[in-house]
Amino acid sequence: QVQLVESGGGLVQAGASLRLECAASGHTNDPYAVSWFRQAPGKEREFVAAIASDGRTVYYARSVKGRFTISSVNTKNTLVYLQMDRLMSEDTAVYYCAATLTRSQANIGRESNYDLWGQGTQVTVSS
Repeated sequence: QVQLVESGGGLVQAGASLRLECAASGHTNDPYAVSWFRQAPGKEREFVAAIASDGRTVYYARSVKGRFTISSVNTKNTLVYLQMDRLMSEDTAVYYCAATLTRSQANIGRESNYDLWGQGTQVTVSS
């Protein structure tokens, strides 16, 4: 059974950078679409960034566009990074990666689109 494991979170000062990693274990014949979501204390989980199963098409939430970069190191998207630059206190949250074999990109920013989720990694940005 495929599992997703996130790593790379931590405590940093505002303006610093972090790189999160999402690794999928197990075998797949098809590529995943992978997204990052985050949940801040007292808030609902929100979409952050996604890379489609084609490995090229990417999407970003308006709040992170220009500061965060999602990328994949292989064609199956089984190892995906989220490079987070110029971090702000508002980026403090638990970050989750999610994956699906669904090819359609119509709902790529919706939680319901994903059937595989990681356990989350904490990112804390101090101002």
